Amino acid sequence: MAEMDYVVMMRESLEKKVAILNCIIAENFKQKDILSAPDSSPDDFDATVETKQKYIDELNSLDDGFQQMFDRVKTEFEKDKAPYAEEIKKMQQLIARITDLSVTVQKQEQENKNLMTQKFNFIKTKAREVRKSQSVVSQYYKSMMKPDSNEY
Repeated sequence: MAEMDYVVMMRESLEKKVAILNCIIAENFKQKDILSAPDSSPDDFDATVETKQKYIDELNSLDDGFQQMFDRVKTEFEKDKAPYAEEIKKMQQLIARITDLSVTVQKQEQENKNLMTQKFNFIKTKAREVRKSQSVVSQYYKSMMKPDSNEY
């Protein structure tokens, strides 16, 4: 029955993966809010990136562990799936859920990338305007400081 323990652990690993993907989705919503807010801080955005990276590391770890457990029970699965049918069905449902969540994450990532591009373009435009204004002020100041020979 050690194989059944591995199968249960594999299912639990998939359940954890669903929970982590939901956390990533929540972080993506935070990123969207940050990118949409005109007064948001780059530090706020960086914090969400760091949090998401921790979640991604956890997902990778879960994937590695799942593969190791699967390798241990693979031959037993090939011989006789019947004792594991219920757990296999649950895992299939979880895998379908994980696939849906992964699609959602990819969609959010693309939307946030587009928002980030818009925000950076806005910042570049503002920076150009500031430089142009500073240049105009500087030229005005220089022209005002020159002695004008036509005054007297």
